[in-house]
Amino acid sequence: MNFAQEFETLIRARYPILYVVTAEEARLQELVVDIAQRRQKRVFEWSVSSGIVPAGTSIQAQKHRTAPTKDPLLALDQVIDQVEPALFVFKDFHPFLAKHNYAVIRKLKEIALQLKNSFKTIILVSSVLEIPTELEKEITVLNFPLPTREDLAALLDKIVEDVSQLKQVKIDLEDTGSERLLQAALGLTLGEAENVFAKIIVKDGRLSGDDVNEVFAEKQQIIRKSGLLEYYATDETFSNVGGLAALKDWLQKRTIAFTDEARAFGLPAPKGILMLGVQGCGKSLCAKAVSCLWQLPLLRFDIGRMFGSLVGSSEENVRRAIAVAESVAPAILWVDEIDKAFAGAQGSGISDGGTTARVLGTFLTWLSEKTAPVFVVATANDISQLPPELLRKGRLDEIFFVDLPTKEERKEIFNIHLGKRGRDPQPFDLDSLVACSENFSGAEIEQAIISALYDAFYARHELATQHILEALLQTVPLARTMDEQIGRLRSWAVGRARHASAVRAP
Repeated sequence: MNFAQEFETLIRARYPILYVVTAEEARLQELVVDIAQRRQKRVFEWSVSSGIVPAGTSIQAQKHRTAPTKDPLLALDQVIDQVEPALFVFKDFHPFLAKHNYAVIRKLKEIALQLKNSFKTIILVSSVLEIPTELEKEITVLNFPLPTREDLAALLDKIVEDVSQLKQVKIDLEDTGSERLLQAALGLTLGEAENVFAKIIVKDGRLSGDDVNEVFAEKQQIIRKSGLLEYYATDETFSNVGGLAALKDWLQKRTIAFTDEARAFGLPAPKGILMLGVQGCGKSLCAKAVSCLWQLPLLRFDIGRMFGSLVGSSEENVRRAIAVAESVAPAILWVDEIDKAFAGAQGSGISDGGTTARVLGTFLTWLSEKTAPVFVVATANDISQLPPELLRKGRLDEIFFVDLPTKEERKEIFNIHLGKRGRDPQPFDLDSLVACSENFSGAEIEQAIISALYDAFYARHELATQHILEALLQTVPLARTMDEQIGRLRSWAVGRARHASAVRAP
């Protein structure tokens, strides 16, 4: 049963008070009016600025306004006085349900008992859920879902029809372009989607599937308002990632996993991956590249930002952050260095009163039960700090082990970083550079090239192989100082994780 069907069923069953949590008053009211027409009921709306008026009364119309009913008690009296079957939509009524408003709470409770024997229903509409204990048994709570792809498609068709007569506006929405734009707009309200489509038309004079970044910018506003997640704008692609062929192939095959076509084929939305391995080998870079590959917004989940000073506030922050991520889904949630975030969870009862353990529990429960298309990309360097519950199958789709690059991968990394800095890799002796950089990570190779560029620029010479070789010889790779830890990582990964590279050197 979808929301509209459930909503109408509760009205027909004479549930006295329905509390709908949503920021989309207009869209919900359209549904209420539609149901009322079918059930032959009248519809009234109330707000503290207008009092009770017939639904749809414009803000300019004064004749229907009854100033006394701006008072919530008098408004509730009018609900009782109404003889005909009716639906009453009370907008932003939650401030009057605070604990000190005893008269309003009591009045609402008395009315609820009478409405059960009538054809009248009170519908409280607010973006904030606030129910006093006295009314918990009388109120039924519903969450109004965000627009579906079909709702957004209808809106887009209407906008295209409206602007099709304007010669200065170019519409370039073939099937794939329209699908990309609608996919990016999922998670927005109809008002937000209408605003961003209009912004694209005004800014570019056209509307096409290439405008998904404008839609992401609208989602960035939602994330910024929450203050809990960080919208991570990136232009990194997998062409900037050397090696890791198996990981790239796995992600490439899931590029269209969030489409309706995939749902019709029977595919569930992918849950996420954990990338475990040596520092500086491209785990964070891959997280950024997935965003560009799938054309989904990348949200950085900083666990440290979740911890608050008040008891219970940390868990609530996690729940709020997750709710924000789901509200802009489909999206990618990047949890960087998750091992450090949840380090000490097992001894949390002694060290921090169990806060870390509770935060971890909240996060793990969501990983297991989430239905929203939020793909989690977690990275970790130290398996000893990882809670075993995180590694259980079902919470994440796959665990990839990212090792130090092989000879072939190091050659590819040199090509990438030389090319990024405007150098043609062909004149360089790549074989010598690869041989000299054994056990170097990708980040260490990049820093060696940057150091060589400084040396060449200072000497007023063009960058040459010798400059890079000297920089490599002056670098002590992390693999040398952390040989034991890397050995433990490799031993643990055997049989427990999938190798991110297709072939390993002997």
